[in-house]
Amino acid sequence: MNTRPVLGIDIAKDNFQITLRQGQHLARHEFTNDPAGFSRLAAWLRRQRVHQVHACLEATGLYGEALAEYLYAAGHVVSVVNPARTRAYAESQLTRNKTDPVDADVIADFCLRQEPGPWVPPPPEIRALKALLHQYEALQAMRTQELNRQQAGLVNATVEQLLKEHVAFLDAQLAELQRLIEEHIQQHPHLRQQQELLDSIKGIGPLTAAFLVSLQLERFESSRAATAFVGLNPRVRQSGKSVRHRSALSKMGDPQFRAILYWPAVTAWRFNPIVHTFCERLVTNGKTKMQVIAAAMRKLLCLAYGVIKSGQPFDPNYAQSVS
Repeated sequence: MNTRPVLGIDIAKDNFQITLRQGQHLARHEFTNDPAGFSRLAAWLRRQRVHQVHACLEATGLYGEALAEYLYAAGHVVSVVNPARTRAYAESQLTRNKTDPVDADVIADFCLRQEPGPWVPPPPEIRALKALLHQYEALQAMRTQELNRQQAGLVNATVEQLLKEHVAFLDAQLAELQRLIEEHIQQHPHLRQQQELLDSIKGIGPLTAAFLVSLQLERFESSRAATAFVGLNPRVRQSGKSVRHRSALSKMGDPQFRAILYWPAVTAWRFNPIVHTFCERLVTNGKTKMQVIAAAMRKLLCLAYGVIKSGQPFDPNYAQSVS
């Protein structure tokens, strides 16, 4: 069991709730999720006479990255864990309440008893790639909003013209970002190699490959761990012989990558021979369209993990060659 003080962190966009656990003593506080809040956390820890903690927070996209990097740079041990793990732990402890302080308490207890492995910040080239991709997503969402407004049937010609001009501007920005993303990957040989491996999988295009490169698939111990991190692992609800619910995605991981893999999975269902055969078998077994697409997303991520870990491009005839 962890011997150093543990810090459970429940992170949100604007603030974060912490629970400091030293033996049986618990201390709780809330801070703003910004550099000023990080500094106040450091001062608060000093007042608690704590010099090093094992801090644990859930992987929630961009919200927790800055805090995790701050704590790591300050010399603390940091663990960034899949929310599915802490949720399963909370259920095993029969925790019924759902509030930020309770979440921080559960994460602290999880850290104390489970001792999750240490997290290491991504290298600078990955952080730069993530920043470019995040901006691309933000502009893409803005473009979709503007297109929806255009399709709403505007009666003001001036506003309609402004929207057209804005969409054209966003298109130019998106094209420039795609160029910058590709240029950044080409400047780093190991990123370029990974993108080339991912491009060999039918259904995965250059932009999807760039997102998967930023995920750092090589850090996961198995494809199952990678799918769980993204939230593509199935959740089966069954009790005895009478209570059976349709299985669904756990959706406990990073929603960004689930959204990114949707259309590539649809394409892979049509054009990737391994994914196509897999999906058609599911259709024959009575699975719904959405269940099949979800399974195709999971299959595509497993194939991506396979080429990255093996260092070999995708071979659609691999299964036949080893049989």
